[in-house]
Amino acid sequence: MPFEFQGKHVTVAGLGVSGVPAAKVLHGLGARVTVVNDGADERARAQAAELEALGITVRLGDGHTLPDGTELIVTAPGWKPTKPLFTAAGQAGVPVWGDVELAWRLRRPDSAPWLAVTGTNGKTTTVQMLASILKAAGLRTAAVGNIGVSLLDAVTGDEEYDVLAVELSSYQLHWAPSLRAHSAAVLNLAPDHLDWHGSMEAYAADKGRIYEGNHVACVYNVADKATEDLVREADVEEGCRAIGFTLGSPAPSQLGVVDGILVDRAFVENRHKNAQELAEVSDVNPPAPHNIANALAAAALARAFGVPAAAVRDGLRAFTPDAHRIAHVADVDGVAYVDDSKATNTHATEASLAAYESIVWIAGGLAKGATFDELVAGAAKRLRGAVLIGADRALIREALARHAPEVPVVDLDRTDTGAMLQAVQEARRLARPGDTVLLAPACASMDMFTNYNQRGDAFARAVRELGA
Repeated sequence: MPFEFQGKHVTVAGLGVSGVPAAKVLHGLGARVTVVNDGADERARAQAAELEALGITVRLGDGHTLPDGTELIVTAPGWKPTKPLFTAAGQAGVPVWGDVELAWRLRRPDSAPWLAVTGTNGKTTTVQMLASILKAAGLRTAAVGNIGVSLLDAVTGDEEYDVLAVELSSYQLHWAPSLRAHSAAVLNLAPDHLDWHGSMEAYAADKGRIYEGNHVACVYNVADKATEDLVREADVEEGCRAIGFTLGSPAPSQLGVVDGILVDRAFVENRHKNAQELAEVSDVNPPAPHNIANALAAAALARAFGVPAAAVRDGLRAFTPDAHRIAHVADVDGVAYVDDSKATNTHATEASLAAYESIVWIAGGLAKGATFDELVAGAAKRLRGAVLIGADRALIREALARHAPEVPVVDLDRTDTGAMLQAVQEARRLARPGDTVLLAPACASMDMFTNYNQRGDAFARAVRELGA
């Protein structure tokens, strides 16, 4: 049954990029909206004033107490399920939705189907690739969700779409029990956000929600068995198929790579004997292994929607990755300098390190509870040297001492604005022509920088100073 909002008491938990639009939409639907927020800083006060001018009640500095009469909570995705507000809601029988669930419930009957993507790493790039492919096929689309256009804006706005490319985080999926995508992909699974989910099992289960009720295809990573296990566990529509992607030669019902060509053995007639060429590996930008995997996942979702092979090729050629994602900055004295500041965990950094043969590695920052032994052991033969920065660099240094004792290490004990310049200068000293100096920190950035973007910008500036 559709949820009737007129006159309903709805509490919105959290301001920010999801809470403010949710409050406005609910208010416009006739709900009696109260917004609660933990913080009361200048930004929160400004957002509160904007909402109060519309007649919406806002309680700053109190995100713990369930307002009297609440019949529904719509929460910002980052709010932990263990918060007292949600405990009280559970005891009172009050449902809790995220902004994705709200958007799903507000879709019109003829609204665009969703092609959904999640995974520990690669979500944004894959969704952007998918949107580029869909556009190349002449479809009206947008990259939405945890990226780009707000899902609420996409489903309630005047713009008409044929299909939506939707990025979903584990947080968003946790609070989206009704979501039923046309097709969906889980790119990979590695430990992340375990402080929020409580365990790896709970994290994987929330990721796996993306497959529930899929109509056409559940796309999984052949190299990551955990993603295939999630497909097996999902309750899907009759006729929905499991579609794998692999960097090797594909089996039937898979997409993969043969002699430098991306090929489809899933969405072709007589897939046991035939394959469809989609694009060349060189059409993928950049053609690093993990990015080729992203391209294959995007292609699988597009093909599940009926997109022709030529549009896959044209969409991949037209795609330009966001900054700080394995981005080539410059060559200086025969050494390539690559910015992958977005590699904020060990899984992303493992993929980044695998893309190059001889590396001077710039790493470190906030480890978020991560360990580095497996990462270092796997990359040891590729390392020419390492330059370590940030608060938890000792953890990486100790892993290097255990698993790559012959690799020279520079440990920079400074966090000022000049630290990145010195790191790049030290990396230059260690590098030889043909090497890659790779910023792939395996850590969060907030000990030294506002975010990974600022960290990557500092690296690029330092590299340009070398070139000058």
